[in-house]
Amino acid sequence: MGATLRALRALALLAGFYLLGLLMLAVLIAIDWVATLTTHSAVFFKLYIVSALLAIPIVRGMFMLRIPRDKGEGLPVGEAHEPRLWATVRELAASVGTRPPDEIRLTADMNASVSENARFLGLVGGVRRLYIGLPLMTGLSEAQLRAVLAHELGHYVNADTRLGGIALRGRLQILRTIEHFEERESKKVAKFRAKLEKRAAKAVAKGRKPKAIDTTGVGFTYRTMAKIYKAYAQFYFRSTEAGSRRQELAADLAAVRAAGRDATASALREIPVLDSAHDFYLESYATLGVDAGLLPPRGEILAGVRHLLAARDSELAELRRNLPEEPTSPYDSHPPMAERVARIEALPPDHRPEEPARPALELLVSSTAALGAVEDLVLTPEARRLRRTEWPELVHLAMSTHYAAQAEPLRGATAQLTGEPSLRSLLDALDRGALAELIALLPAEDGAAGVRRGLLCLTAGEFVVSGRAHWRMSWSQPAELQLPPGGHELLSKALDAAVAEPSDTGPLRGLLVP
Repeated sequence: MGATLRALRALALLAGFYLLGLLMLAVLIAIDWVATLTTHSAVFFKLYIVSALLAIPIVRGMFMLRIPRDKGEGLPVGEAHEPRLWATVRELAASVGTRPPDEIRLTADMNASVSENARFLGLVGGVRRLYIGLPLMTGLSEAQLRAVLAHELGHYVNADTRLGGIALRGRLQILRTIEHFEERESKKVAKFRAKLEKRAAKAVAKGRKPKAIDTTGVGFTYRTMAKIYKAYAQFYFRSTEAGSRRQELAADLAAVRAAGRDATASALREIPVLDSAHDFYLESYATLGVDAGLLPPRGEILAGVRHLLAARDSELAELRRNLPEEPTSPYDSHPPMAERVARIEALPPDHRPEEPARPALELLVSSTAALGAVEDLVLTPEARRLRRTEWPELVHLAMSTHYAAQAEPLRGATAQLTGEPSLRSLLDALDRGALAELIALLPAEDGAAGVRRGLLCLTAGEFVVSGRAHWRMSWSQPAELQLPPGGHELLSKALDAAVAEPSDTGPLRGLLVP
């Protein structure tokens, strides 16, 4: 399908959204008119109010959402600053048969993408931007990155980027309208539930049995309107899904022509691995020290994932072999990764010479400077003020802070019971048989396990402060509290004894003696 026909299809689907809105407004007006002619004033006045409330989300969805414009986020790098990267991109653009981007921007995403600020429904091109995530460059070889960039540049060939704005506007307007209705439904249900709960509380206070709280029919009109728009959303997404997936497969073939079959297949196998590893890295390592006021060394927030990739290569190899065979969602514009790779690997060999496995970051003049500059760009002012420290110290201090926070509920319970939130006071209380009282002061779901967990955290804190324990970081497994040989077994038995009935804190007190 040519660019003009695709533009007309996207425009027709967007027009369908507006026609649906006008139709729904017309139905509301017709209902109000009929009610005016057939009912008394109190009834049709209520209908007017309901119709107005239903019309607001429709009007907001139709007229209060503009086409999102590409604001050019990321760090722009000119050809004078990154000559090798620009030369590579120009070469790939020529290979796929399109003009190169006007801008290259480095980002903090585990992703690469292209955009184009087109005009006149996408029929006239505009400023082209290529976005390259530095974490992606950290995880790929140069050959793999060339394949990824060739794929993205391939989207320019068939005007995919120019026509994306219309389709995106339609998707966002439909989803925004659905969100308006669902938000109003949830507020109405919450208000009605609060009203019923208040009545039930009054009934209980008077010694009567409260009525069951039932909100089944509440928000019916909002729920119905949302279902109508959801039905159109399914039609809209299904209508564009096949074309979007064909575009992805065409871009894959462009990557094969420019970068080679093997490099393209290898890059696609690596992308799910990198996505998974990066999410885990950000949660478990990069932001681990934030609560302790710490960040890793400058540039490591973006590049530190390389340590995780190296340490867990055997685990990640399984992900490379077992690619996702289903789309990530029913409306995913990309075919399943397993299908994409299978199509590429089924192509005849192109007999390209195997390139040295150079890291993709070597395309940059100074990867250290680029990582630091992009990191400074994406971090908030508050985050930039956090103290930077090397990974081993960060993990040690962060885990110490985390364990101290985990111990706070038990410390608070100990303070309520004894007036002193110390480990010694806690052990004295356990010796007096106060385990049940401590459990009662903790959240109901914690029970005795909550006392044991808090006791472990307090004991670990004592060991760390006295210098007899240290948190050891690992890129292949969770951080571990380093104790003298046999220390973990002794500590586990001592904790079990302390929270037993009757309590025996002697073994734990013995471990606490310097």
